[in-house]
Amino acid sequence: MAQLLILTSQVNSDVLPALGLLSHRVRIIPAEPAALVGAPPADAIIVDGRADLAAAKGLCKILTATGAGSPLLLVITEGGLTAVTAEWGIDDVILDAAGPAEVDARLRIAIGRQSRDNGSNMIKASGVVIDEASYSAKVHGRTLDLTFKEFELLRFLAANPSRVFTREQLLSEVWGYDYFGGTRTVDVHVRRLRAKLGDMESLIGTVRNVGYRFTLHEEETAHRVDS
Repeated sequence: MAQLLILTSQVNSDVLPALGLLSHRVRIIPAEPAALVGAPPADAIIVDGRADLAAAKGLCKILTATGAGSPLLLVITEGGLTAVTAEWGIDDVILDAAGPAEVDARLRIAIGRQSRDNGSNMIKASGVVIDEASYSAKVHGRTLDLTFKEFELLRFLAANPSRVFTREQLLSEVWGYDYFGGTRTVDVHVRRLRAKLGDMESLIGTVRNVGYRFTLHEEETAHRVDS
């Protein structure tokens, strides 16, 4: 089951009827650049191009330029097929009349292809996306301005969700055995990391008299994007 984000200017219409017969979780937001700010994380993004191909093309190019981080699929009518080119930056096209088997297959292939291309360089959990290759991290699409140690701390905790680590363990894993500073260093970095997470600061949970852990949203598991 995948988390899907649909961008459409016709919020009350059925963009892709076949999705109603599948078990994927679907979130619909307006097809506007402003709506992308704070948009929920998704395994795939679907843009509705049935009514306005020019607007859909512009939105697809914005998503591609900003690095949406998820496969981008375009829903169009059969008449719109002639207008679509590689310039759009999309991963696949789905006809609005496509059946559930076809829709599911196209989603599965697009998501799987990106997983294969990314290898095991991405960690996704509770709205946080960590790219180990580029040493970058985002929370709900917002890039976090982290120092190297803040990034390493977040990466380590997110890669081991719900597991509690003592300050001594975190010093060993993140700072290394040759670090001679005290455990207060961990507290300082956790405080700074929480400040940069903003509204999502609760992701770094404190277990009293023990240490810290990365807190998952309910019914969620953290995962590396892998092939």
